[in-house]
Amino acid sequence: MARRRTAIVLGSGLLDDIPLAALADAFEHVRLVDAVHLWPARVVASRFRNVEHLSLDIGGTARMLLEGTSEPEDTLTAICGRADVDLVISANLLSQLPILPLDWYDSRGRPGPPDLARSIVAAHVDALTRTQARVCLVTDVVERELGRAGCETDRLDLLHGLKLPPSDRVWDWDLAPFGETEPGRRLVHRVQAYPDWHRALRI
Repeated sequence: MARRRTAIVLGSGLLDDIPLAALADAFEHVRLVDAVHLWPARVVASRFRNVEHLSLDIGGTARMLLEGTSEPEDTLTAICGRADVDLVISANLLSQLPILPLDWYDSRGRPGPPDLARSIVAAHVDALTRTQARVCLVTDVVERELGRAGCETDRLDLLHGLKLPPSDRVWDWDLAPFGETEPGRRLVHRVQAYPDWHRALRI
């Protein structure tokens, strides 16, 4: 990258998957963005003078749930569209965005808007696509449930029907090995990575 002023990490979480030291060394500023920043992540980030936290409703669903609007709010353009932002990373976040909104409607016994989960996922992808900065997208796309014999017993589309272009890298993440949830059940997530999202769209 020719310029390395500000890097934004969407879905920074506990920083388990984020090479924060490398980012802090490579960029003038690093902004860690998530709905909540727990104290272990704050302690790690405090070691770097050029790293800051930003609390944000990344999925833009708070107003939709509380005020009854029909579409997710665009909360990303204001921070990712700044002129000094050179890199935006969406880190293992995309499949997580619909979970709480779906639970919110389910807990109240109310039907959500049609295609709610897919619209939330699509809105995030659209926001990344509009971003002028380099975009790195890492996301799990499919959950497979496996039995002891290795056969697939269930499959879940984590992007709710949204199709992504072919990715630069693909790997399996052993989310829950045998015994973690049930003795005879293993959950494996397929992960796709796009070091340059805009280039992937052009191919």
